Amino acid sequence: MSSPAGTLPKNGSGPWSIAGIRDCWLGGSHHNPADSEVAEHILLGAPHLAHVVRVYRALLGRLVRYLVEVGVRQFLDLGSGLPTVGNVHQVAQDFSPGARVVYVDINPDVVVRGHSLLAGNHDAVMVRADLRQPAEVLDATRRSGLLDLGAPVAVLAIDVLHHIPDSDNPARIVATYMDAVCPGSCLAVAHSDHDEALITGLEIFRDFYQIPVPPLTFRNLMQITKLFNKLDLVPPGIVPIPLWRQESNEGLSMDPETFPAFIGLGRKL
Repeated sequence: MSSPAGTLPKNGSGPWSIAGIRDCWLGGSHHNPADSEVAEHILLGAPHLAHVVRVYRALLGRLVRYLVEVGVRQFLDLGSGLPTVGNVHQVAQDFSPGARVVYVDINPDVVVRGHSLLAGNHDAVMVRADLRQPAEVLDATRRSGLLDLGAPVAVLAIDVLHHIPDSDNPARIVATYMDAVCPGSCLAVAHSDHDEALITGLEIFRDFYQIPVPPLTFRNLMQITKLFNKLDLVPPGIVPIPLWRQESNEGLSMDPETFPAFIGLGRKL
């Protein structure tokens, strides 16, 4: 779920979004000057964050390739951000032409830009909805006509649930999605653990530039495990992101065992 857009206080160069900042750090071309400026400022306080975003994107490629290999051809990507730079539809459709993807984001500007990026791709669509409202998301998904919930679907919550506070009951949210899909469907969650360097960096950014940053809820291994209630965890289980089904050294952390985020993939039996 993208955070609300903000406005830079100095040059007024337009709205920025988390999705645009990520695209900037990933080396994409679908961000505006405000995204670039805020991205640079954040790295002054949290210089490792661009690397973390690239590790997440490398994980996404491994994850989608694995899911296609085991027969999944449908993807529901919650809080997706912009569908750029090796995102789900690009990876899945490279390996399985006709694989179908519904991207979900709450930010209207991101959704408009996403529509433009997906123009001409009849097997990928972007809808505006709040992932905290599964009924709203599932209704938008049905109206898109793209996913068949009677066939296996991969529900992806990658680098997004830290925007969901405990008061919103993220375990209930993901369970509702999994109740709506058939056996053989999968849930992937990549979630930040406590990251003191990130907290410090964002606080410096907020205090110096007087730009609000979205509140974050970090979760430890035990808390993340609870999100997979009643699902069969796929080996190697819930592990630091760089250690999940490594394919090469590309995008891996220098110290993967202490990388401040976990990934798990569960299958509905």
